[in-house]
Amino acid sequence: MSQIPPCPICAMENTYPDGDNYVCADCGHEWSPQEAAVAEAEDVVRDSNGTVLNNGDAVVLIKDLKVKGSSITLKQGTKIKSIRLVGGDHEVDCKTDAGAFMLKACFLKKV
Repeated sequence: MSQIPPCPICAMENTYPDGDNYVCADCGHEWSPQEAAVAEAEDVVRDSNGTVLNNGDAVVLIKDLKVKGSSITLKQGTKIKSIRLVGGDHEVDCKTDAGAFMLKACFLKKV
């Protein structure tokens, strides 16, 4: 297993060292090892305004969200209490009156 981190732009692992920097062979992005260390330490989830979200926070939806495969629509302004942060594309796990959902943090605002 290589100690060289994957590309922060395209997430491909086809990277190599070039002098003091790392280079991605797929997209051509070049970054320093210090940037890679900061990116790893900065696995924080931010809301639509850039505020850091934590487990247990309360948030509000900033737009109506249609639920795939259902006729349910989560309305703008719906307050959601006690969120849980998880990895992946949909970073926030929460429960509402309509059920349990996984939401993207870009549609949320911390209360």
